[in-house]
Amino acid sequence: MFSKTIEPRVSETDGAGHINNTTIPIWFESGRDEIFRLFTPDLSFNNWRCVILKIEVEYTSQIYYGRPVIVQTWISKIGNTSFGVYEEIQQDGKVCAKGNATYVNFNFETQKSEPIPENIKSALADHLYEDHKQE
Repeated sequence: MFSKTIEPRVSETDGAGHINNTTIPIWFESGRDEIFRLFTPDLSFNNWRCVILKIEVEYTSQIYYGRPVIVQTWISKIGNTSFGVYEEIQQDGKVCAKGNATYVNFNFETQKSEPIPENIKSALADHLYEDHKQE
């Protein structure tokens, strides 16, 4: 599992007094930084490999400004050219949002997906979502 702490900002708070729902996918993406680094160690967009195909977000509780959140990110599936991500955002020890994303290893020069290299598959496997059960 990858873990990242985020301090919610005032600008992310909406008129209802909680973190706006459009912020959550951005926080989930921030939690994927170490995954991106596996594919592109220098995070250079000239060598970028990860292209998102799909995201799903389930909001389970409100999130508030002034209290840190923890983004936890696991790998849910590893295929030949693609991989799945399962994520949770927690605040005060409570799961407030859950998400799933699908990425493909993409070559921008050829405009085609490519097999994920074995060393990256191995590194992804170290973070498989085996010890938890998705609902």
